[in-house]
Amino acid sequence: MLTVYEYPEKKTWKSLLVRPGFDDSSLEASVSNILKEVKQNGDEAVKRFATMFDKVTIKSFLVTTEEINAAASLIDDKLKQAIEQAKSNIERFHQPQLQAEEPIETLPGIKCWRKSVAIEKVGLYIPGGSAPLFSTLLMLGVPAKIAGCKNIILCSPPNREGKLHPAILYAAKLVGVTQIFKAGGAQAIGAMAYGTATIPKVYKIFGPGNRYVTYAKQLVQKDGIAIDMPAGPSEVAVLADETANASFVAADLLSQAEHGNDSQAILVTTSEILATDTKAEIEKQLAVLPRKGIAEDAIKNSRIFLVKSIKEGIELINEYAPEHLIISCNDDETIAEKIVNAGSVFLGNYSPESVGDYASGTNHTLPTNGYAKAYSGVSVDSFIKKITFQKLSREGLQEISKTVELMAEAEGLEAHVNAVRVRLSNE
Repeated sequence: MLTVYEYPEKKTWKSLLVRPGFDDSSLEASVSNILKEVKQNGDEAVKRFATMFDKVTIKSFLVTTEEINAAASLIDDKLKQAIEQAKSNIERFHQPQLQAEEPIETLPGIKCWRKSVAIEKVGLYIPGGSAPLFSTLLMLGVPAKIAGCKNIILCSPPNREGKLHPAILYAAKLVGVTQIFKAGGAQAIGAMAYGTATIPKVYKIFGPGNRYVTYAKQLVQKDGIAIDMPAGPSEVAVLADETANASFVAADLLSQAEHGNDSQAILVTTSEILATDTKAEIEKQLAVLPRKGIAEDAIKNSRIFLVKSIKEGIELINEYAPEHLIISCNDDETIAEKIVNAGSVFLGNYSPESVGDYASGTNHTLPTNGYAKAYSGVSVDSFIKKITFQKLSREGLQEISKTVELMAEAEGLEAHVNAVRVRLSNE
């Protein structure tokens, strides 16, 4: 069960906030070998690894139009409506992120501007298995479509019958995915990174996955393939005072714990009573969870921190830099202004993290493992490049010529100087 740390000294925070670790020495060799095989042998290697890891024989990776259309009949109408509402909210939140920028005249005759250009080919990886994350497909597919990506490729691991979950296919059609492939694991990442006869090569890969998928993304990045962000196991932190509801807090901690046995949930509170009540509520709610075993393992990685003040709690949270942060405090909006390291923040007693996971509109693909100190979650910006432009008149070049010449001469770059002078001396 959760360990409670009462008023820990600041010098101990770093060691107490360490994430669950694992030995990745064997992982590196295994994933490197998979990627090498896929790079060299393409489809044949992907099929072989599917048989080896997913216990399924794949004749054709590409999901047909008939399969996609048939998926709709396999989904309850109420779930369809829920998916459609979530998509609508995600679109409504992300659409304004695509805004044209006005040209700027930095000096008379010097006009500079920036244009957003969609990444042409992107690959989305969506886990299947025990938790088919069709919600993540909405979170990635919607901003990709808004950005204007021409080719949106989806890879997801098939079940033992060689099929994808119908909700994944339904969501894929809804958001406008270009092609869907039955491929999972590190081999799917390799296929999208290097291309095979069937699966096209992409320029950037998005999406969560297990350790193999995560490590494969990191390795293909070394080969020049962009990825959404570094990732680790899912996590949540709750900052709470005496006004928080212990049953709500416990439910929030467990909602993250059920993601995987390497997930982490922490509670930072000024209330000793809340800490005690939350522990009791976790035991009570844990007993009836379908994924009890997974959540129990994750809770072993989790912590409760009793702090002297909310100010100290804010400092501890900013040091941890959580993927998700729930602020269950009386003055939540004021406190939120002081949070500088977090992926996504949920304010008040009625803003559970699960709403952001599915349907409020914000993106749930977020930096984990402390990367929130330097990375943002996925947005429309993740699917675009910013190209700068400039145009100078002769008068504009004349205006700035001395500045450029002086700086170039100081750096010893005479050809740079000449590129300016030759234009102004050429009548």
